[in-house]
Amino acid sequence: MLLLKTNMGKEILVTGGAGYIGSTVCSALKDTGYEPIILDSFVTGRPEFARLHTHYDGDIANQQLLEEIFKNHPEIEDCIHCAALIVMPESVTKPYEYYKENVAKSNELFNNLKNLGCRNIVYSSSGSVYQFTPDFEVTEESPIKPQNPYASTKYATEMILKDFCVAYGMRGISLRYFNPIGSDPQYRTGIHIKSPSHLIGRLIDVAEGREPYFEFTGVNWPSRDGTSIKDYIHVWDLAQAHVKAVENLDHAFAQAEINYLDLNLGTGKGTTVREFAAAFEEVYGKKIKKVDAKPRNGDVAGQYANINLAKKMILWQPEKTIKEGIKDTLEWWKKRNSVIDYNEDR
Repeated sequence: MLLLKTNMGKEILVTGGAGYIGSTVCSALKDTGYEPIILDSFVTGRPEFARLHTHYDGDIANQQLLEEIFKNHPEIEDCIHCAALIVMPESVTKPYEYYKENVAKSNELFNNLKNLGCRNIVYSSSGSVYQFTPDFEVTEESPIKPQNPYASTKYATEMILKDFCVAYGMRGISLRYFNPIGSDPQYRTGIHIKSPSHLIGRLIDVAEGREPYFEFTGVNWPSRDGTSIKDYIHVWDLAQAHVKAVENLDHAFAQAEINYLDLNLGTGKGTTVREFAAAFEEVYGKKIKKVDAKPRNGDVAGQYANINLAKKMILWQPEKTIKEGIKDTLEWWKKRNSVIDYNEDR
């Protein structure tokens, strides 16, 4: 309780705070007593999510805008950096855009934050940076080998952040996670892309009759049933991890050799796509048509996270199940048209 009282009203900058992950992080911050300050360009983020909090419309690399934010909120000491382009197959065809938005602009953001005195950064990274391992489990010591430009941009940004921490006395934590599902449990925010291409969105499209069948994109991976293995973490657990990372920076770096950490987040166990589809059918209450197909560009055999280090360093552990994530996604799907006005799209 003492920790929460100490942090009541503390302002934290959240880049990309109008996106799926960032908006859920903002809700978790608010519920824990913090005041999120959103910086979002709304290229993919939703203005409806940003309106729940203090927000600024603009680019993360805009020095003048950062200076304005810190002039208005001079006590900001921490930044949670969620802003990024995130579609793996798209990154294969648009590498220039991904390196520009995710890497070059993050470099400018970190430099501006340094100059403005904000030296604590929690970076929302990705588990896709890891090389495939035969048992699918990855620790923070597992080999790095990004398989697509999106993953490469995430790892490149991690390296920039680490170098800033070593050179400039900043403190950084990169949170590596795989496949978020679910929504804010109060349904304030959730998946906002109108026609998402990720797994649960495709399953819903088939279940609701917008698509004729669901494709298992890759059925010859070296897994127990041939489909890829993923680590599906509830987005609320993921948001809580970002909060814990901010709250427990001192605790984490009292145990670290340098002022930088990579931490895995997930459920700590893998689920195949076939297993996830079966869980979806159970929660939805209806079978759907499924077919086998070839992998898409950028698809990989998959991994799941060993989360022991995150438990130790930021005192976090997941609490929600895959079925809870599916249920919350389905409930959000029913409500999202009353929350999001897609006519506002630019």
